[in-house]
Amino acid sequence: MDRVISVKSLDNYLLEIEFADGLRKVIDITPFIGKGISAALEDKSYFRQVTLEDGGGITWPNGYDFCPNFLRDDVPAVDVLTA
Repeated sequence: MDRVISVKSLDNYLLEIEFADGLRKVIDITPFIGKGISAALEDKSYFRQVTLEDGGGITWPNGYDFCPNFLRDDVPAVDVLTA
């Protein structure tokens, strides 16, 4: 299983994430914000409260979360970062 080791919120609902194997990419969360529990992320100050989850994913205070495998394999990168 993949593991996110760092997450940083950027402008326009983008997240910079780094995986344990060193892959770093910027992803756009906009397609996943909408109704129900994800609607809270429309508030940009709330969006910036993203943190790492014990299981290696990312989460927000209301429990909305993303699995690390989904982030790596299914969410396209806006940009892949190199060291």
